[in-house]
Amino acid sequence: MVTTGTTVTDVAVFNGTDLLDGRYNVSIGESTITAISPADTAPPPGPTVDGAGATLLPGLLDAHVHFSGPDELSTLARFGVTTALDMGTWPPTLVATLRTAGQGTDIRSSGAPLAGVGGPHSRIPGFPAENLVATPEQARRCVAQQAAEGVDYSKLVLERPGAGGPPAWTPRPLRVEAAHAAGLRVVAHASHTGAVALGLQAGVDVLTHAPLDAVLHEDLVRAITDTELIVVPTLIMMRGSAHNLGNPALSYDHARNTVTALHRAGATIIAGTDANNAPGVPAAVPHGSSLHDELDLLVEAGLSPRQALRSATSVPATAFALHDRGRIRPGLRADLLLVTGDPVSDVSAARQIRSVWTAGRAVDVVAQNDRTDTDGANSHSHRSRSDHVAHRCPAEESTRGSWMQRISTSKTSPGPAGAFSNRSTGSAAIRTILPRSFPPARRGP
Repeated sequence: MVTTGTTVTDVAVFNGTDLLDGRYNVSIGESTITAISPADTAPPPGPTVDGAGATLLPGLLDAHVHFSGPDELSTLARFGVTTALDMGTWPPTLVATLRTAGQGTDIRSSGAPLAGVGGPHSRIPGFPAENLVATPEQARRCVAQQAAEGVDYSKLVLERPGAGGPPAWTPRPLRVEAAHAAGLRVVAHASHTGAVALGLQAGVDVLTHAPLDAVLHEDLVRAITDTELIVVPTLIMMRGSAHNLGNPALSYDHARNTVTALHRAGATIIAGTDANNAPGVPAAVPHGSSLHDELDLLVEAGLSPRQALRSATSVPATAFALHDRGRIRPGLRADLLLVTGDPVSDVSAARQIRSVWTAGRAVDVVAQNDRTDTDGANSHSHRSRSDHVAHRCPAEESTRGSWMQRISTSKTSPGPAGAFSNRSTGSAAIRTILPRSFPPARRGP
């Protein structure tokens, strides 16, 4: 396939924010977009790709992925996912291999997350002992080491109160203040409303997972919006988890309705899947294809197709300071997805993939027509393999069997979510839910 100097002709363009009026020729240079011109002008010399009947999008960004090997980079790219935010891969040598693979999807990574010594993550086989912390000094050492290794943001595992995560009074000094001092955003795993409450109190920047135990209270939804928290709900993971765990108290409806409430309140929502190849987790979420399912689920939760596409292009690029991508504009990285039809009207059209480019390089693609099976309901699923090397962190996971038992017997409690470190604390509702011994946190620099 052609790579450099290609022009996609006579194509509709969703530029990451809106569908442009008319049709265009979009030229791709060695690694960047070089020109956008009306379709009735002659394209520059070089190969062309006919864009008739198609829409050109920025390459998609999956904001919650875990890796076991570099082959998953190619799988992601084949489905139009040109950037992936890794939320828990180790050892550092594997992360370095992924960063330097030289083909497929481009990644950013948190390295291994930080977790409490008594939580489910502490029992994941091979979980780095140095990332299990109980004191501020341990957290500072861990953050300093990860910053030296070049992580792009910091990942913190929060559990519901009493479930073995960092002690209720320690999340901020344990990780958040140390990470912010090192110039790193803090992403918090929070799959329970009680953990979401701790994240908001601690001052984290991003929360992943929409809780299954309850719909967030309206006051807490307001607090999330007021503090401009970024939420990555991973609905495809939460739907599969709710189905497979079989606990009536854990309902996918809670996750979906929370997203609906957050969206109506104006919260920033980003598409992410929790794609992983780990055995024993509640839902096997395949790389690449699952992001298209996530877009469908976001639309079902109330986002328009346009808003869902933004949640996987320009919005995460801005949120994670990836200013060279997420939009179609001359000078930006040539991460592009060409699909048949109009995904701005029907987001499922994003599955009808014609071509993908990563940094100007064309990749082999797969037209995905089937939905992902994370709960055993679809016989035409794109199942992920389970030959993993190092594990990750979906919704409160641990080892096979015992993970599901712990989750399915967990108690429920309401709670909210977190906020960027340079923002004020927001709603008094946070203080009514957290323990009295946990004073309201000040936002750091």
